[in-house]
Amino acid sequence: MKRLFALALLLLLAACATQRPADFVYLDQLLCCATYDARYYNGDNFVGRRIDGYRTGRVILSRQAASALAAAERDAQRHGLRLKIFDGYRPQRAVDDFKRWASAVQDSRMKARYYPEVDKRDLFRLGYIAKKSGHSRGSTLDLTLVDAKTGQELDMGSAFDFFGPVAHHDTPRITPAQASNRTLLRDLMVRHGFQPYSAEWWHYTLRNEPYPKAYFDFPLQ
Repeated sequence: MKRLFALALLLLLAACATQRPADFVYLDQLLCCATYDARYYNGDNFVGRRIDGYRTGRVILSRQAASALAAAERDAQRHGLRLKIFDGYRPQRAVDDFKRWASAVQDSRMKARYYPEVDKRDLFRLGYIAKKSGHSRGSTLDLTLVDAKTGQELDMGSAFDFFGPVAHHDTPRITPAQASNRTLLRDLMVRHGFQPYSAEWWHYTLRNEPYPKAYFDFPLQ
């Protein structure tokens, strides 16, 4: 009886993980002026193709994270800036797709652009690819800042999703102006309840995220 109950519970949890919770929202429903560059949907990424689970270029976050981001957007606008968002919620099947790609060491098509200084065999060891991602909890996003007048991204010193030390917040390999731009983004996000990730200047997680232990797998569609 206990075994049947445990099995039923596992099936229920699996079903919940593959359905979008009611409090997950599309960012374009809350943000007025952000731009989107959904790299894992449009194929312009370190794998070089569309990633499993991305059936739309729209970005989803938990409502709590989206509301905090909307406040950050209003703050940025007062300084002549806009948000440009690369990714938000990421289904577990996409993370699994990354794992398969990282294990196929012979596929190095995107090495020159995204990981020129890193051997692909070391991506797991160095933490650039992991079995689980905070993005799958629904309150983590990747973004940068754009000049509202010109539409140009601020120079952050490395491309989004670059695998290497130059993407770290504390890198000495960028100019003072580039470091200042990163600080501008970090201060903006921290003011509105997000915490940075030291190895990726573009990566932020809501401090009081609503699902700190859940990893969802519903597709973006």
